[in-house]
Amino acid sequence: MEDGDAVRAGGGLPAASRTALRGPAVRRLLALRAAKKLTAGHVRVAADALGVAERTVWRWLAAAENDEAAAGDPGTRTRAGATFTITPEVRGLLALWKGNVRAVHRELVLRAARQSPPADAPSLTTLHRAIRRDLTPGERAGLVGGERAARKHDVFLARPRGWRNQVWETDHMQAPVLVDVDGTARRPWITWFTDCATNAITGVAVTPGDPSRESVLSALRSAVLREDPYGPFGGLPEKVRVDRGKDFLSRTVTAAFDLLDVEVEDLPAYTPHLKGTVEGLNRAVESMFLAALPGYARQPRPGKRASRPKDEVLLGFEDFTARLLAWTLWWNTEHLPAPLRGMTPLQAWQDDPTPLRDVPVADLWTFTLEDAGTRTLTTRGVRFRKRDYVGPWMTGRAGIQVRVRFMPHHDHRIEVYHAATGRYLGPADLADRATEEQVSAVRRARAARTRRLKKDLEASQRERYAAVNQPGAPQRLGALTTAQAEAELAQATETDLSQLSLPDLIPPAAPPAGWRTPASLAALTTPDRPTPLPSGRDSAPAPDGPDGRPARPTTDKDGDAS
Repeated sequence: MEDGDAVRAGGGLPAASRTALRGPAVRRLLALRAAKKLTAGHVRVAADALGVAERTVWRWLAAAENDEAAAGDPGTRTRAGATFTITPEVRGLLALWKGNVRAVHRELVLRAARQSPPADAPSLTTLHRAIRRDLTPGERAGLVGGERAARKHDVFLARPRGWRNQVWETDHMQAPVLVDVDGTARRPWITWFTDCATNAITGVAVTPGDPSRESVLSALRSAVLREDPYGPFGGLPEKVRVDRGKDFLSRTVTAAFDLLDVEVEDLPAYTPHLKGTVEGLNRAVESMFLAALPGYARQPRPGKRASRPKDEVLLGFEDFTARLLAWTLWWNTEHLPAPLRGMTPLQAWQDDPTPLRDVPVADLWTFTLEDAGTRTLTTRGVRFRKRDYVGPWMTGRAGIQVRVRFMPHHDHRIEVYHAATGRYLGPADLADRATEEQVSAVRRARAARTRRLKKDLEASQRERYAAVNQPGAPQRLGALTTAQAEAELAQATETDLSQLSLPDLIPPAAPPAGWRTPASLAALTTPDRPTPLPSGRDSAPAPDGPDGRPARPTTDKDGDAS
């Protein structure tokens, strides 16, 4: 048989026959290598004939050179139980190196070499094969990206659709869109409630800055009310799911839910899949609406530094809110979510015969206000947080006990109720309220002070260290002379002492007896401690002149003072 005939013999044969030809083919290739006639073409032909990769044939040849038994039956393991498995040690290394298999292989090789006698380490291919065999895709993703990455490979059960107002879900979302808020670019927050059975957005509130319990209460009122412009979705739900947010679990919000007879389900932390309806809404509003708005913060930008174009015109906060409410109306009346199978949320809501629980507007407003306790109505109005609030209805009612309720952070107005009967008396506005110009000036002054303080703190805390290329202690940069250090320390000491000084603790000493001292200043001095005269002047003081001032000294003809 000529060179290559043995390896060509397996072409077109079934798998069992090709397996039987592995031994003769490997022995023939070994003979060619011994005769120094083996080429890459021989290995390629053998791989094609045997139905394996060229790398596999090379591995069989390497194993056959070290073990004669491997040449007789290539591709089979010679020792029982020789399969490499992923042990807890390997798992720990994978977690340490964040799933970097090559780094784990280097570590295993080093550890095997340190053993006495040196042990055999698995090859990189074997390690890859064992990881794919012994670890699930979720485990491999978790070792690289943590629990959040592993959760993407989990399987979640779908809850039954239920009926309208059975369960609501609520959440805050910071819109990835820059909006012009009083001349400052900000990313507003959206707070909304959604019905799990119909995918309808029942209530929404937009906040220019960070959301608070006031945002939750505002969105809750718009979700419960069913008249224009909030309807037809609304009514009281049986349960509301929240995600441990401090705003949703605040005392005011939980008290409002209790008064409305709504159960609050506090979900465990880091479990967004347990409120998938509102999380899906957060993703949908970005891809379907926010991504097309000017000022979208996640828009891919050209260049190395992703910066917003300087000529980009941002939406005003009012315009952004109007567009978001329009999109909410489109979602409820025209959008066809996949779980509803060809129906809009409005159609699914109207087709559901479940009765709704409504609450009067006045009662709802009362339930969603924070209670501040009782006060006495005086001639100056109602005292609340060291400020006076007045209203036209207070005339002739001074002296009665009232209960104060207020919307969080809306400190310009409070709602007043009769303390005994609970009857609503009316609103009260802040007395002597500053104008908008004054408020703007105060805010500008506060912002400037904050910037100065931040700059001063950063300058005082900024430290520079020398770059090193050898191990050693860090060397702080910034040299000072002895004079500079002493001057700075003296200045700091004088500043500290000036802040601690008490000017009125020790009164000043009394002036000399011949001085004229005003009565207002003489009362603040110590009379029994006269001030000594200046050095070198131990004579009596000169008598006063006609006008009450000390007489000028006279000089004789020689020019000496007398």
